[in-house]
Amino acid sequence: MSGPSALACPASLKGVLTASDAAVALLAGLTRAGVSCRPLPVADGGEGTVTALGGDDRGHWDVHDAFGRPRTALVGRRGDALVVEAAQVLPFDGNRLDPLAASSRGLGDLLARLEAPRLIVGLGGTANMDAGAGLLDALDALPAPTTVLCDVQTTLYDAPRLFGPQKGATPEQVDELEARFRALRELEPYAGLPGSGAAGGLGAALASLGAELVPGAPAVLDLLGFDPRPYGLVITGEGRVDATTAEGKAPAEIARRCAEAGVPCVVFGGLVTVPLRGVETVALSGDPARAAEDLAGLGLRLGTRLLDAAR
Repeated sequence: MSGPSALACPASLKGVLTASDAAVALLAGLTRAGVSCRPLPVADGGEGTVTALGGDDRGHWDVHDAFGRPRTALVGRRGDALVVEAAQVLPFDGNRLDPLAASSRGLGDLLARLEAPRLIVGLGGTANMDAGAGLLDALDALPAPTTVLCDVQTTLYDAPRLFGPQKGATPEQVDELEARFRALRELEPYAGLPGSGAAGGLGAALASLGAELVPGAPAVLDLLGFDPRPYGLVITGEGRVDATTAEGKAPAEIARRCAEAGVPCVVFGGLVTVPLRGVETVALSGDPARAAEDLAGLGLRLGTRLLDAAR
């Protein structure tokens, strides 16, 4: 196809569509409009990180989730590094919200079994709010130099207030979680690090073992070679666009890079409660059953608009 092209780089719509499926839906709509499109599923350390970075060399490991239930976790490989996603081991489960009981031990058990020259660990989208206490019970040293991709830059002591309610914590439980976090004196030197509060405080726990914490979205985009300049339009988004989107999520980082490059960007959300500042933000229907249909329709509309503007 000639004419302007688009880049479809959504993150996952948690529990509804993977980032890959969302990209395929956008591609279908853009193609129907007559616009060529490159799909590039993205992540920020949370759900979808292994799929985005792990290539085709992936394996399944038997693990236990935040409540001790058996499950399998996907582990990827990128170069000489194994890519581990905390959400694969300790996924957030809206049907079981118990922030005082959820443990990160399953992730510690998995990391202890891995052998590789390097580890990349993605943090975000987990059920635990234990400041990594479970992980530290199972793991006293990292098996290899480790880079941690944090989906938010929240610090340790802010995490209970900001994310505890999302995981089912009542106001009284938020107070208890804050007390528990502050009681872990071994984490105090790492409590102010950006990302130390990611994944229920797992950032601080891994930092205490010598891991390097980095912002997840920029790191993933760099590893994927993200470059918006060849495209007339970039489309990104996630399941819920809210105040946390601007705190390090992939759509916000993509929008920022597009603005720097002077490339139009549209951000979608299955639900939008706080639009992303400075960029066109579009809400889908909010019906999970219609998510793929919604994205195909969005691709069609935006593709048609792109072609009309080019005429």
